[in-house]
Amino acid sequence: MAEDTHQTIQNLFSSTDPADLLRGLALVDAAAPSAGPWERQTLCDMVLPLFYIDTLDHPEHMPVIDRAIAVIAGMGESAIPVLFENIEAGDVKADIAMAQALGLMGPPVIDLLIARYESGCGDPSCRAFLLFALGKIKSPEVLKAASLAIEAAGSVELELRDTATRAIGKFVESIPPGALPTSTRDAFVAQLQRRLADTSPGVRAKAVRSLGKLAKFDHLDDAQRAQLKVTIERILGHDDQFEWDRAYVVRKEACEALGYVA
Repeated sequence: MAEDTHQTIQNLFSSTDPADLLRGLALVDAAAPSAGPWERQTLCDMVLPLFYIDTLDHPEHMPVIDRAIAVIAGMGESAIPVLFENIEAGDVKADIAMAQALGLMGPPVIDLLIARYESGCGDPSCRAFLLFALGKIKSPEVLKAASLAIEAAGSVELELRDTATRAIGKFVESIPPGALPTSTRDAFVAQLQRRLADTSPGVRAKAVRSLGKLAKFDHLDDAQRAQLKVTIERILGHDDQFEWDRAYVVRKEACEALGYVA
């Protein structure tokens, strides 16, 4: 990458004008394909600060964030070391953007994310980040991470448990009917059923949503589908027990899931 291009990008990224930031991202995108691995990591380092923009305060910057995610994703595996270095910085919005970029990289990064989860990421927040990223990958190959999500959904750490319960539903969206092994499906169902008794309404809601997706994408057998219908009707208070879930967010998810088993 020419020195003048590097300086131009830096100057554009020092601006607060979304148009300038988009021009800078266009230059990064143009420079990345011919850049070596080290240069790509340098470009990634230049883009990452954009993920910390608060789009609630500055909604005009949403196109910048979306473009930055796509640019980082386009760098492929060479961007991953930089992303891994920054995932524990403690900024949720930046973490979400980085996870989305990893997800857009697709199947080639699945094994890398799993390896990082298993050997280089002991912190629950880091593991939650990686499961979130895996859930963004639209490929049947995410089945490789099924055991991670099942185990994490039973974690004592709320953030990890919440993310894993959601990830199960995201995984099954990408797996064709008939391709989900029976043992994995049954383990998904069993863990999600346990999460229906979770103390967190958010986790319970995600458990209902993921169970609904198992039905929606035709992964349940007839008995499981019938049992899920009974469970959902109980959550909604439609049975004679009148023991509905008191959390609106859980009942809202149950109303949608009921449409997949009715």
